[in-house]
Amino acid sequence: MILIGFDPGLGTTGWGVIAADGNRLSHIANGQVKTETHAPLAERLVALHDQLTDVLLTHRPDGAAVEEVFVNANPQSTLKLGQARGVVLLTVARQGIQVGEYAARLIKKAVVGTGAAEKGQVHAMVSRLLPGVKISGPDAADALAVAITHAHHLASARAMKRIIA
Repeated sequence: MILIGFDPGLGTTGWGVIAADGNRLSHIANGQVKTETHAPLAERLVALHDQLTDVLLTHRPDGAAVEEVFVNANPQSTLKLGQARGVVLLTVARQGIQVGEYAARLIKKAVVGTGAAEKGQVHAMVSRLLPGVKISGPDAADALAVAITHAHHLASARAMKRIIA
């Protein structure tokens, strides 16, 4: 199963694609989509949509996951993050792909073992879980962590169905 994870942001949205075969995970691709900081908001959202559509059409994932919005001290930043996240959800849904949503603390706990992990710890664990991966930036590392979390949750859900059935 091919899964893509997203770490949404208006300036930079990270994405990471992995293959999940049971508990085995392997890296396929990762990157960052950037928008022009001086462009009007509407143009930035369209650019984000267009670039994410290209990523989805290139990698054709079976499933997707997105990090949930966390509240910043600055309400404007939170609002912009929410708008970027909305574009990510819309873009994925328009491709007919189901989307999982995970809180940042849950992602950190799933990948590092503690919900209070720092970005560097997440990056290090992603590198360990996906040997040989060349991560294109902190947002891409976070996106790969989202994809890994989604893979674990899907595997757990399948295992529970087998137990119940």
